[in-house]
Amino acid sequence: MDGLPVSLASEDGCAELATGVQRTLKAAISCVGVGLHSGKRVTLTLRPAGVNQGIVFRRTDLRRDIPARYDHVVDTRLCTVLGNGGARVSTVEHVMAALSGCGIDNAIVELDGPEPPALDGSAAQFVFLIDCAGIIEQDEPRSAIEVRRVVRVTDGEAFAEFRPGMFGLDMALSIDFAAAAIGRQALSLHLNTGTFRHDLARARTFTLAEEIEQLRAAGLALGGSLDNAVVVDRARILNPAGLRSPDEFVRHKLLDAVGDLALAGAPLVGRFVAHRSGHTLNNKLLRALFADRSSWRETSSPALSVAAA
Repeated sequence: MDGLPVSLASEDGCAELATGVQRTLKAAISCVGVGLHSGKRVTLTLRPAGVNQGIVFRRTDLRRDIPARYDHVVDTRLCTVLGNGGARVSTVEHVMAALSGCGIDNAIVELDGPEPPALDGSAAQFVFLIDCAGIIEQDEPRSAIEVRRVVRVTDGEAFAEFRPGMFGLDMALSIDFAAAAIGRQALSLHLNTGTFRHDLARARTFTLAEEIEQLRAAGLALGGSLDNAVVVDRARILNPAGLRSPDEFVRHKLLDAVGDLALAGAPLVGRFVAHRSGHTLNNKLLRALFADRSSWRETSSPALSVAAA
């Protein structure tokens, strides 16, 4: 793209600019919904932020800011939880995926409760909010985190790995579930605003029907329903409208990975390869990357890639 601005109209007519400078929201925008795990009604407001501020979650009810960074992750049980000074925000991965997938570098995510609204269980409605708010460029170059050597973390048969790459972030993930409705699925793509919007954003979170009672007994999935999650009962999909795509499950797992890896604090340049990875391994991978200074370097970020792969 030779560093020149390139405009791409998204499906709702909003335009994106693809350059190597930081971006934030043009205006604030809000929504109200129920948290997936807490079951509590919460108002979320996305606000513009200044250059180099990154993404910050603000608990307005607690008057506490929580940086959206991997080293502020305090729990990864079924979702990614950020914490700072006793304040916590759960289930940040879908909002983070939407902000990252839309190329937002700086934003404040205000919440008056413990987690963002689940909405439909995907990132699509957060993308819609971002499009409605609009995106503006800022007078500061973007930086990126370039992977320079292989970094790998494992948990039994599951693993997650970074490898060096040429441009942007290539992602490949596979899953393997005993439930016949899911089974084995795999997906590979080059992450850019086009592939995120068209291939990942609409994929919903999912759960197994047999685990719901156990989750609720543990204080989780209290706000879950067929309106915000795909429920699988062995070979059956219990949602009346079925799936949005035959491989919606691996698409959602990759969406989660986009959100988790966005906690690096800057776009990643390299390859992400994983099998049966979840929030825990995704965070361990970031921690392993940054623990070894020879594994990465900060570099200038090229123009955002907006063309679908």
